[in-house]
Amino acid sequence: MKKRIVFAAVLAVLFSLTSAYAQATEYFLYMTNAGTDVFAYMVDPSAGTLTAVNGSPFTAGRGPVGVAVDPAGKFVYVANYASNNVSAYMIDPITGTLSAVDGSPFPVGSNPAGIAVEPAGKFIYVANNNDRNISAFTINTGTGALTKVSGSPFPTGSGPTKIAIEPQGRFLYVTNNFGASVSAFAINSSTGALSKVGGSPFAAGLYPGGIVVHPAGKSLYVANYNDGNVSAYAIDPNTGALTALSGSPFPAGSSSWNIALDPVGKFLYVTNNGNNNVSAYSINPTSGALIQVDGSPFPAGSNPQSVVVDPTGKLLYVTNNGSNSVSAYVIDPSTGELTAVDGSPFPVGRGPKGMAFATVSGP
Repeated sequence: MKKRIVFAAVLAVLFSLTSAYAQATEYFLYMTNAGTDVFAYMVDPSAGTLTAVNGSPFTAGRGPVGVAVDPAGKFVYVANYASNNVSAYMIDPITGTLSAVDGSPFPVGSNPAGIAVEPAGKFIYVANNNDRNISAFTINTGTGALTKVSGSPFPTGSGPTKIAIEPQGRFLYVTNNFGASVSAFAINSSTGALSKVGGSPFAAGLYPGGIVVHPAGKSLYVANYNDGNVSAYAIDPNTGALTALSGSPFPAGSSSWNIALDPVGKFLYVTNNGNNNVSAYSINPTSGALIQVDGSPFPAGSNPQSVVVDPTGKLLYVTNNGSNSVSAYVIDPSTGELTAVDGSPFPVGRGPKGMAFATVSGP
């Protein structure tokens, strides 16, 4: 009897350890840099520190800019602006290292910039800045390979740059740099094809860049580079059409370029290239209006570019293109205020640009 009790206890401990291991979650941050590289980091969700993944950096095409990760955390996709293609990688769930997907890189249009995976992980879209269109692909969820969607590419306005997709995967929005507008499309959930939303394109500020959709799917925000402000819109839940919110546009800093939301849509952050800082806002949960956070803007490094919030909503990261670094901050969960992480800014590769998180539950 005693042996049985001991054996059962050992099994219980082993089961507990196995379950904990199987449910472990890792956070990896992938970053494009000037040249032909993708850098990979493991993120400590408690301290906010970054540790380079073994083998990093990984080779991409020429001029990698946009980067996107599928929602399952299996694949990384990089838009190579100067080589007119998309590099695709499989993520090692334990180490975060990247290995090229068979068939990668995949050809797209001229000067691809923005890239986004729809929430179900079935389709991926690439904004071709020089061709005034969007390339669309289906994703092989087993291998990560891309297959062109019938009818792709789909026409946009002038200079499509950044893409955002509504959380339910019904609508896609892209900023048109040279058209001072946002093009809106309905997504065919079966084929991935895009159809223009009535009234599209919708007016934005001068040289719109970063774009995000609120997690509730009710509002959309755009950073206007030349105007130094943020355009805010209500999204029609039936058609996807945009209507400017009362008070829009909301002031930011000089040369506002990129934009990010926390996972629950409580706070919004914008990088200001011209001021080397980050503007922070709380979002009115009823109206969607933006309210400056106390202490905003917060200092960043030289020429801040991309901004992302980690999947836990506790940390924020900014790439500083002019100082080859990443600024890391802790987000106050009540106020949205930013406090620099110990050791920040962290040195990275030359000319960091785009960023994307991968949440990997493994092994």
